[in-house]
Amino acid sequence: MSTFHLRPNVYVNQRRSQRILLTVPIVISGISSNNAVFSERTSTLVVNAHGALIQLREHVATGQKLRMRNSVTNEEISCVVMDITPGNTVIPEVGIEFSAPNPHFWRVSFPPADWTPRSPEAHRNSPTPASKVAPVAKK
Repeated sequence: MSTFHLRPNVYVNQRRSQRILLTVPIVISGISSNNAVFSERTSTLVVNAHGALIQLREHVATGQKLRMRNSVTNEEISCVVMDITPGNTVIPEVGIEFSAPNPHFWRVSFPPADWTPRSPEAHRNSPTPASKVAPVAKK
């Protein structure tokens, strides 16, 4: 994806699918550390075919199994907490991975793995830059 790295780390070049900045309302549920069932409404920050980056108030641990429901489609999927970072707010950012890849869960088309902003396809439907547009004659 052509965006900056939201959370740079040593694994940034090992992505299995392209990331898309996309806000999707979701509900995360699971078992808390005190064995109580929890459910929290939140939304995605970034999505890909293998999971998402979300903000989650509920305290979770790396490796913890969760359920995620897409509030738009009501589709539900199991996932695992892969990473937790403080984020830019008081709400931690949580990287979650689907138990099995599911590129159709978000209902978006992901670019191929070898796509870059320099690819010819990236410019095919882009508007003509203002510097190349002929001026309109005034009457």
